[in-house]
Amino acid sequence: MATMSNGAYAAAYEQSISDPTAFWGEAAKAVEWITEPTTVLDDSNPPFYRWFAGGSLNTCFNALDRHVRDGRGDQVALYYDSPVTDTKSQYTYAELLDEVARFAGALRGLGVEKGDRVVVYMPMVPEAVIAMLACARLGAIHSVVFGGFAPAELAARIEDATPKVIVSASCGIEPSRTIPYKPFLDGAIERSSHKPQTCVILQRPQVRAEMGERDVDWRELVEGAEPADCVEVAATDPLYILYTSGTTGRPKGIVRDNGGHAVALTWSMKNIYDIGPGDVWFTASDVGWVVGHSYIVYAPLLVGATTIVYEGKPVGTPDASAFWRIIGTYGAKAMFTAPTAYRAIKKEDPRAELKEQYDLSGLKTVFLAGERLDPDTYHWADDILGVPVVDNWWQTETGWPIAANLRGLEPMPIKPGSPSVRVPGYNVQVLDDTAQQVPAGQEGAIAIKLPLPPGTLPTLWQDDERYVSGYLSVYDGYYLTGDGGLIDEDGYVYVMGRTDDVLNVAGHRLSTGSIEAALAGHPDVAECAVIGVADDFKGQVPRGLVVLKAGVDAEAEGPRITKELVQRVRDEVGAVASLRQVDIVGGLPKTRSGKILRKTMREMADGKTPTIPGTIEDVTVLDRLADVLRGPSA
Repeated sequence: MATMSNGAYAAAYEQSISDPTAFWGEAAKAVEWITEPTTVLDDSNPPFYRWFAGGSLNTCFNALDRHVRDGRGDQVALYYDSPVTDTKSQYTYAELLDEVARFAGALRGLGVEKGDRVVVYMPMVPEAVIAMLACARLGAIHSVVFGGFAPAELAARIEDATPKVIVSASCGIEPSRTIPYKPFLDGAIERSSHKPQTCVILQRPQVRAEMGERDVDWRELVEGAEPADCVEVAATDPLYILYTSGTTGRPKGIVRDNGGHAVALTWSMKNIYDIGPGDVWFTASDVGWVVGHSYIVYAPLLVGATTIVYEGKPVGTPDASAFWRIIGTYGAKAMFTAPTAYRAIKKEDPRAELKEQYDLSGLKTVFLAGERLDPDTYHWADDILGVPVVDNWWQTETGWPIAANLRGLEPMPIKPGSPSVRVPGYNVQVLDDTAQQVPAGQEGAIAIKLPLPPGTLPTLWQDDERYVSGYLSVYDGYYLTGDGGLIDEDGYVYVMGRTDDVLNVAGHRLSTGSIEAALAGHPDVAECAVIGVADDFKGQVPRGLVVLKAGVDAEAEGPRITKELVQRVRDEVGAVASLRQVDIVGGLPKTRSGKILRKTMREMADGKTPTIPGTIEDVTVLDRLADVLRGPSA
């Protein structure tokens, strides 16, 4: 397909696909290696491709030590801004290196070695970043779990990762409430058959945690610790595991390796985001998500930029000027967040009058990702800021953008509704059911021809079989993204939405299976289904449909049961699930083999003409559901 570029982008993209060894071999020169790779792309065991085989490095060294060595020690590496605690602090590269080396020494004192796993369950505080980098320094594998997840979700990750140590905090703080983490952590460990040796707890003044036998205080531990040096790891050794929702309730452990990750993120900061040494970069996300891993912690530090760790929401901390204050106060050149954040600001301050209090002249670009950027939000942000508002599309699995407008390599015209063009390294194609490419402008399944570029998942944690069956089995030689869309005649990619049962709620990826498991555990529920329905604010929200057991009076007991079900999801999955509506129905539509027709119900709820398969068991069930599904969603 054609592209609007005939310059730097077109040349880079063509080389990345036709000669990936040359392209990524050149990109790898931006990373400091202990041992240079002997093979850029090891394709000897498809579909398990590996990048920079034979090479060795340390990711923490590349993110911190080399900048201090090269004279950037006095530059600010990290600003911490927490309106919810009225706290601000900053760390130079030298100071951050000292903190990381000391905490790495503390972990080593607890027996953490190269290859051991460490679960990090923390709020948005500098210590979360320090813990991640300390693991990278030791060659340990961190697995960060979003602080809003409830015990069941945390337990599943502990069970799979089998961490030697868990690093946590006494609480997380929302604009309207304080969330004690320690009871969640204790509940998760109780549920898991794997028990960590030690839990390191950062005590916060807002809530003090009650310490148990396996718990140690962060500050007391660090006080007596000797700083640790960097440990050499292979490029193909894991840096971290990040669990993401699958189409079943069981989470998938995305593996990120050290070498490919460092090369890809370094390349992306310069070429996609136009960020380099000394630039201030503001990503409003959470370290529990992939955006936080890639673009709060690793990428900005790898290139010697200054990153901002922000603990708060776009509104309610205390008002909708929160983002403008951050940008103006710290002189951010660019910011990155989810479209939902801008929708929240637009709702509270539709004319963006609050931004007039701050000097935003240093802001050059706003990047949005994590969910579809609707044209209304794009136009509003573009109008009020007067800078390019750039969508980019990627996934937890890829770790960095699949499609973007490459502001550093070759800025391109922006088309509302599109994250622009295929990023070099990603051979993105739109396929039909027979694995044939569809014509330009026609919708199909978005797939990426193997091999995937560096920085993407090489497999799932201890589950090669699930990696193949979950991503590579539908189209031979392709990674299936799970998203549908099209590529237009100019080569611009349009992502129209998920084709599976993974929900995207305000940029947070959640499994319908996890929510259904919580609903199904209620003693009065016979069966249930969860579908994602369109929402103007969050993009998508879950909606529950339950069938009660025989003998339960739906009319009399319904209000009590639905209230309990909403609370169960909050308790089992976490408030992030945002389930507010549960409908009690007489039956769920199924195929004759028993598969629930979630796609059909989702289409009805969104006001579309439903796809009704010929194998439907009883079409009258759909008729009875029509009024419920097409009614208002809470």
